[in-house]
Amino acid sequence: MSNLPDQIEDLQPKRRFSSSDKVYRILLTGCAALILIIVITMLIVIGQGSWLSIREFGLSFLFGQVWDPVKGEFGALPFIYGTVVSSVIAVLIATPLSIGVAVFLVEQAPRSLARPIGFLVELLAAIPSVVYGLWAIFVLAPFLRVYVQPPLQATLGWLPFFKGTPTGIGMFTGGLIMAIMITPIITAVVRDILEAVPVTQREAALALGATKWETTKIVLANASSGIAGAVILGLGRAVGETMAVTMIIGNRPHISASLFDPGYTIASVIANEFTEATGDLYLSALVEMGLILFIVTFIVTALAKLLIMSVGRKTQNVA
Repeated sequence: MSNLPDQIEDLQPKRRFSSSDKVYRILLTGCAALILIIVITMLIVIGQGSWLSIREFGLSFLFGQVWDPVKGEFGALPFIYGTVVSSVIAVLIATPLSIGVAVFLVEQAPRSLARPIGFLVELLAAIPSVVYGLWAIFVLAPFLRVYVQPPLQATLGWLPFFKGTPTGIGMFTGGLIMAIMITPIITAVVRDILEAVPVTQREAALALGATKWETTKIVLANASSGIAGAVILGLGRAVGETMAVTMIIGNRPHISASLFDPGYTIASVIANEFTEATGDLYLSALVEMGLILFIVTFIVTALAKLLIMSVGRKTQNVA
C-alpha cells in the first residue's frame, strides 16, 4: 500500500516537450516580457524627462493655474480640469447611447439587421480622429452655435454651465465630439459582454413569465460590472484623445464653469506646444503632463479590464 502513489504516478503519461515546443514557449515568453519591458521603459524615460519639472515645482505643479512659458511658470490644473470635464461630458452622452445600441443589436434586432449595424459601428471606431476634428469644425460647431447652444442658454442660462458666448467652440463641443468617438468602442464591448451572458438566463426568465423588457433588465443586471468596465474603457479613450479635441476645444488654459467657453486638455497642450518648447524647464513641464496622462490612462484601463474580467468569471460560474 505504501508504494501505491508511486505506482499511480508511473501509470500517468509523462509530458514530453520537443525542441520546437521549447522554442515556441521561449518565443511566447519573450513576447510577453517585451510588452512589460516597453511599458516600464516608457515610464522610466518619461519620468526622467519630467524630473526637472518635478524637482522645480513638486506637487504645486498639479494645482497651479498659471501657464506662462515666458516667465517660467507652469501649472497643470487648467489642463487637468479641461481633460476631466470634457471626458465626463463624453461619457455622460455616450454611455446611454452605447448601451441602447448594444441592447438593440443583441436582444432586439434580427440577425439580418444586427450584422450591418454592427459593421457600421465598427467602421465608426476605425475613422481617424483628425477626420472627426475636421467634421466637427465645419459641421458640428456651426450647428451647435446656431441651433443648440442659444436654446440651451435661453432656457438654462441661469446655470453657470450655460453662460458665456455660444461660439460653437469650447468644452461642450469637445466633449460631444469625444462622445461620438467613444460610442463605437463602448458599444462593441457592451455587445460582446451581453452576448457572453448565458442563454439559459434568458430562457429561464421567459419561462417564468417575464416580458422581453424584464428579461433584458435581468441580462443587464448580470452584466453590470462588465458594462461599467466598458464605460471606463471608453473614458480612458476619451482622456487620451488628442487631434479631434485639439481642433475644436479652443485651446485656452483657463478654468471656467461655462461649457461654452474654450478649454484645454493635457493631450492638446502636448500636441500644440511640444515643438515650441525651447527651454529645458518648458520641455520638462510638458513631459510631466505626459507622465500624468500616462498614469491616469493606465489606471483607468486597468480598472476597466478588471471589471470586464469579473463578468467572465461570473459567466463561467453560472455555466
